[in-house]
Amino acid sequence: MKAVVLAGGYATRLWPITKHRPKMFLPIGESTVIDRIFRELETDERIETVYVSTNERFEAEFEAHLAESSFEKPQLSVEDTSVEDEKFGVVGALAQLIEREDIDDDLVVIAGDNLISFDVSSFIDYFQERDAPTLAAYDVGSREKAKSYGLVELEGERVVDFQEKPDQPNSTLVSIACYAFPRANLSLLSTYLEEGNNPDEPGWFIQWLQAREATYAYTFEGAWFDIGTPESYLDAVAWHLDGSSLIAESATLESAEIGENVHVMDGATLENTTVDHAVIFPNAVVRHADIRQSIIDEGTHLENMDLAGALIGAHTTITNGTAD
Repeated sequence: MKAVVLAGGYATRLWPITKHRPKMFLPIGESTVIDRIFRELETDERIETVYVSTNERFEAEFEAHLAESSFEKPQLSVEDTSVEDEKFGVVGALAQLIEREDIDDDLVVIAGDNLISFDVSSFIDYFQERDAPTLAAYDVGSREKAKSYGLVELEGERVVDFQEKPDQPNSTLVSIACYAFPRANLSLLSTYLEEGNNPDEPGWFIQWLQAREATYAYTFEGAWFDIGTPESYLDAVAWHLDGSSLIAESATLESAEIGENVHVMDGATLENTTVDHAVIFPNAVVRHADIRQSIIDEGTHLENMDLAGALIGAHTTITNGTAD
């Protein structure tokens, strides 16, 4: 069995934080979003190889990340794109990867920005028991949220309808971009694309597939976060920290008040500052400030600021309302 971790997006909704780093490298506690997935796949003996699908723009970053990691299974597979407008779409990129890497095996596909609370091994167990296309589904608990995802309708465990980003969702059960396909079904990706179908979102392929092949849903409870917006990233950090805070030993705190769900990284300095529900990246300096629901990137220098819901890019200096 092989696995693909999809990591080819440009994460424009998280700019400037992700303008020069893949969003999959955003920290969740002491790990990163994508490393949590790698660790699960590394420990499952059924997975032989993990293909990391990314783009030319972030190729060097992924090469360095994998070289520094202890994981043995991941290997890079690079799309021939470097800007958003050149993207093949998720389905197009997956079909190209299968051809490029000559994959002829059962395949697990997971989006690299997925933070999931279930064991991937349990998902694989479920898939192997049914030997049929399988997706992971989660109840987001809100019809408004459901509008942003692929809506899953079930009879028992079988998918009987799938609507990608419906305007009027009739339930709150959605697909979370975690799939498994038997080797016999992999050629259907090319068939789907050759028919001129939408190459962008995998949900469109699932909608097409479930009308042709018995497709099953592995439903789970617990937590799931799609790390695509500042809000979802901070929510994921808060879920992991569970009300506590993570302060690096090398960080300097002077007259700093640390609230809930705060991550302060190596070399950061906080002076006369209040921080709550925020991530402060390495070597940032924040003085005389109130920071809430914000992400402050590395090497940033802030003074005399009151920020809520802010994204401050790396190596930015803002003092008394002026930026450099």
